[in-house]
Amino acid sequence: MTHLTKLTDVQTLSNGVEIPIVGFGTWQTPDGDVAKASVEAALAAGYRHIDTAAAYGNEESVGAGLKASGLNRHDYFLTTKLWNSDHGYQEALKAVDQSLLRLDTDYLDLYLIHWPNPAALRDQFDNQIAETWRAMEEILKSGKARAIGVSNFRVHHFDTLMKTASVAPMVNQIFLNPSDLQPEVVAYNEAHNIISEAYSPLGTGKIFDVPALQKMAERYNKSVAQLVLRWSLQHDFVPLPKSVHADRINENAELFDFELSHHDMELIDQLHGVAGEATDPDTATF
Repeated sequence: MTHLTKLTDVQTLSNGVEIPIVGFGTWQTPDGDVAKASVEAALAAGYRHIDTAAAYGNEESVGAGLKASGLNRHDYFLTTKLWNSDHGYQEALKAVDQSLLRLDTDYLDLYLIHWPNPAALRDQFDNQIAETWRAMEEILKSGKARAIGVSNFRVHHFDTLMKTASVAPMVNQIFLNPSDLQPEVVAYNEAHNIISEAYSPLGTGKIFDVPALQKMAERYNKSVAQLVLRWSLQHDFVPLPKSVHADRINENAELFDFELSHHDMELIDQLHGVAGEATDPDTATF
């Protein structure tokens, strides 16, 4: 485990780009004032890593929140994602420009393929992922993104992508929390110098109802959210907690005045299934 001291500590991606170790997620955050205000609150709380996606429908408001913060563009790390309807070479090149426009920025720090195997393209997976990744490499080369990666990828998706790729993905953003550690995927990521980003690090809220975590959090005099986010950091994951409440946003940032024991880390690791599991990208209906 690396020594962790603050939200703006970084991990280094395979191409040398630095990514802050905690991100602020905006999935299910309503477009408009709510998204704008939550991003502003996160930046005020010290977050410098903001995660959104075309599919979230809130890129414009996220961009407005970033602008309203008064921070310089190089002072924060911004991620968005390519949606399923935009797979393909030309489609992906067009989609990134639309995201840049909505976010009102010249470049992304990280651009991800949101899902590997969209339902509409399932019978042509090998070809579509090759063409989409070719566009991602072009986006990287052009400077429209400083780093590129994927989301929800399993090992066999990487195996197919790497048959034609010139550049390996730098990040894999997956459903990752005590309820689903996705050991095979995480092991692949680690072996190939791919950062594991954890979306739904709090199990979309279900994690709060787990008695073992409630008792442990009490023992550390921390919230369940703080406990689980600290667990994520000690695994070297990059968690993306989401909230629209300023007090929770602040609370989720207070992770650096305690450390979980090896024993407690192992106990949390054994909570498989308590708050759902990752969606299988090969059977998802979208």
